[in-house]
Amino acid sequence: MKITTWNVNGIRAVLQKGALNWVNQVQPDVLCLQEVKAYREQVTGLDELMAGYEGYWNSAAKAGYSGVAVYTRVKPLEVLYGLGDDRFDSEGRVIRVRYPNFLLYNIYFPNGQRGQERVDFKLDFYACLLEQCDRLHANGERVVITGDFNTSHREIDLAHPKSNQNTSGFLPQERAWIDRYLEHQFCDVYRKLYPDKIEYTWWTYISNARARNIGWRLDYFLVTEALADRVREVVIHADLFGSDHCPVSMMVDED
Repeated sequence: MKITTWNVNGIRAVLQKGALNWVNQVQPDVLCLQEVKAYREQVTGLDELMAGYEGYWNSAAKAGYSGVAVYTRVKPLEVLYGLGDDRFDSEGRVIRVRYPNFLLYNIYFPNGQRGQERVDFKLDFYACLLEQCDRLHANGERVVITGDFNTSHREIDLAHPKSNQNTSGFLPQERAWIDRYLEHQFCDVYRKLYPDKIEYTWWTYISNARARNIGWRLDYFLVTEALADRVREVVIHADLFGSDHCPVSMMVDED
């Protein structure tokens, strides 16, 4: 199964640019979108482009903000919306899709760059999700978390780590949460496959950063360790444009 994640930073703008036409090239079995910034009824052309897929949306209560969507060619056993916590669910950040071999979370993690209150909100979100995943692991379930984590884990994961020590997205307390997930039966499968590789998934629109490859790796696949050996490949599609993020694909063997 091929799962592709992409923070589109506005699905309507992406569609207007024709920037999702690469779907025919990449051909994911499951496409996870974040930051769609729209209600489904406001978007024309996406369902037609994704013919052969079933689409599921979780939009934020606030118009033009946040929101996630999943398009899948593999019929899910169950689709759930949100984390089941009122603190977070009005922002439309989570869709959970159950397949026979794992539970897939498509997540747009909060951004902490609007002040300490949002940093705290982000850290609480990480904690809530991990508590839920711990319960799933305790019941023997396998979990895949993908999306925009809004955090670079290690210095190798961004171009200028020293100058961003005090920037949300690379704060010690944010990075520590990624460590915590890895201590709780999760594996960063890209970094497992490529421990020394330098690639990024997000570039600011400022100062021609993408052309100069001054970026951050913010988009991940965290996979239950028991499933990690089935992951054959993780590809960062840095040559695919249309957003300030690029898509990332994971290929995982099914039982």
